[in-house]
Amino acid sequence: MADLTAADPDSIDLRNSRPRFYEVRRLARKMVKDRLALYAFILLVLIFLSAAFASLISPHDPTTGDIWSRLKPPSLAGGYSGHLLGTDQLGRDILSRLLYGGRVSLRIGFITVIFSSIVGVSLGLLAGYAGGITDTLIMGLVDIQFAFPGMLVALVFVMVLGPSELHLTEALAFNGWMVFARMVRSLVLTFRDGPLVEAAKAIGVKPLKVMFRHILPNIFAPLVTLFVLEVARIIGAEAMMSFLGYGIQPPASSWGLMIGEGRMYFPMAWWLIVFPGIMIAGTVLALNIFSNWLTTAIDPLQKGN
Repeated sequence: MADLTAADPDSIDLRNSRPRFYEVRRLARKMVKDRLALYAFILLVLIFLSAAFASLISPHDPTTGDIWSRLKPPSLAGGYSGHLLGTDQLGRDILSRLLYGGRVSLRIGFITVIFSSIVGVSLGLLAGYAGGITDTLIMGLVDIQFAFPGMLVALVFVMVLGPSELHLTEALAFNGWMVFARMVRSLVLTFRDGPLVEAAKAIGVKPLKVMFRHILPNIFAPLVTLFVLEVARIIGAEAMMSFLGYGIQPPASSWGLMIGEGRMYFPMAWWLIVFPGIMIAGTVLALNIFSNWLTTAIDPLQKGN
């Protein structure tokens, strides 16, 4: 039997085995069986690709309008004006603005959740593993921030600093880290006194190594699900802020801004609201369906199913 005391403690990896290629194939087989999750995944891929390649597939410049073509209704064939989904009050092509607006909405969603998850996961790990006064201070800060309405805090934040994509991202990230911190802390508490962590402590592994190399990989699965859910929430929050005029500013485009700009023309020009509304609802719904499937697909208790 190998002598663990003679080995370098930081070189010993007590984590569960990393996911292998067969795990990807298993998830793919489970998704094929679940048609609803498969359709949601396909829809998300199409939305992401259309946003990523908006500059290649967009039929018109989203910021250039033609006053003579303003408020043209949608046409399946594009009509004589060549605008498949119609034009807005400034004669800008709705389809092009949807493609570029999706790029902005998705970018804010992912960047915001990435930053909030980094802060939340780090503080949650520290609170759960250290315990004591550190845990009390961090979770007290979480409880205090949860006591304030998140959207109201974000709105005040942007009103003070000025509406822009950067300030909106900062405001939403400031209000999103707590959910990650609370979940990670609760998960760490289940591992802190377990045999995995006790063995790492016994051989002298440093606390940071224990947290990030031995605990974090074992709680990664629920964090992925939470990440997807938070992206869906942030997309909706961005739409609401832009609708109120404190998010994305013209001439840039986002789905929420398109609804905000088109609300005064409803119902005369219904397509100004309906099409961006469909994109927001479809994206959020697909993300929620995919996250629900992901919860069961990566649950260790259901891997044999």
